[in-house]
Amino acid sequence: MSEQRPVGPLDSSQIPRFAGFATFARLPRIDEVPSADVAVVGVPFDSGVSYRPGARFGPSALREASRLLRPYHPGLDVSPFAEKQVVDAGDIAINPFHIGEAIEKLQQEAEALTAGETKLVTVGGDHTIALPLLRAAAKKHGPVALLHFDAHLDTWDTYFGEPYTHGTPFRRAVEEGILDTSAVSHVGTRGPLYGKRDLEEDRRLGFGIVTSGDVLRRGIDETVDALRQRIGDRPLYVSVDIDVLDPAHAPGTGTPEAGGMTSRELLEILRGLRGLNLVGADVVELAPAYDHAEITAVAASHVAYDLVSLLALGRGA
Repeated sequence: MSEQRPVGPLDSSQIPRFAGFATFARLPRIDEVPSADVAVVGVPFDSGVSYRPGARFGPSALREASRLLRPYHPGLDVSPFAEKQVVDAGDIAINPFHIGEAIEKLQQEAEALTAGETKLVTVGGDHTIALPLLRAAAKKHGPVALLHFDAHLDTWDTYFGEPYTHGTPFRRAVEEGILDTSAVSHVGTRGPLYGKRDLEEDRRLGFGIVTSGDVLRRGIDETVDALRQRIGDRPLYVSVDIDVLDPAHAPGTGTPEAGGMTSRELLEILRGLRGLNLVGADVVELAPAYDHAEITAVAASHVAYDLVSLLALGRGA
């Protein structure tokens, strides 16, 4: 923890939530504090999508929805902004016309932001960005465990012959040796696939699967227990595609699938990860053009808040 008392968000009893700078949870910018324990950073990039575009506008929508967040998290019994210096690191500008160059630039920027003790909660953007973020995490911590919350597997080989898309990041990550394949799992998957071979190849890559139906049948506690046993004490990266939620809870996303988890289920599972060795996280695929009444943006902002809170609690808390 920073020795200096953390600078918290603007006081909403003094400055209305709809006023002031639109940083995440109205927190200070990274250039306004001497150091940061946790940085929320946006990546407005959606050149890797296979269906509906628009996730490049996700970071700004999430920040806007986060104005309503408050400084105490009763579910985790923590005041994350008082425990740690949390900041908004702005957006990382990457090339929207060249996916390979964008991936390289994002990895470089993520490594620079985490060169000290700072941990990232990254807001996308499409799921392509998970690969360079995992590369940066593995460079610092070695191969990491992964919990991947998503309607989809994202372990396909190529789309239209292209190896780097929002549907391929975790196959590339396994191939590159940056994931600890004894501790990787999808959570919330559902919907039609191209064939049974998709599941067979995913299993061969080392992934476990907890479907949205499994969550319904087993319940939160049993699901959390199984995930914690799989992860153990390994350094953990959490990647949340907001389409893990049912379209009733997250209509504003690029590839919606019926039969998903509720926002309550997702948040409770995340809170069940308390005390694990979380080293980084992302929230991706928020596409506000398809959102209604900010339903998806509100859900995504709370997911980001829970991830920040888990990082503020730290390992073993």
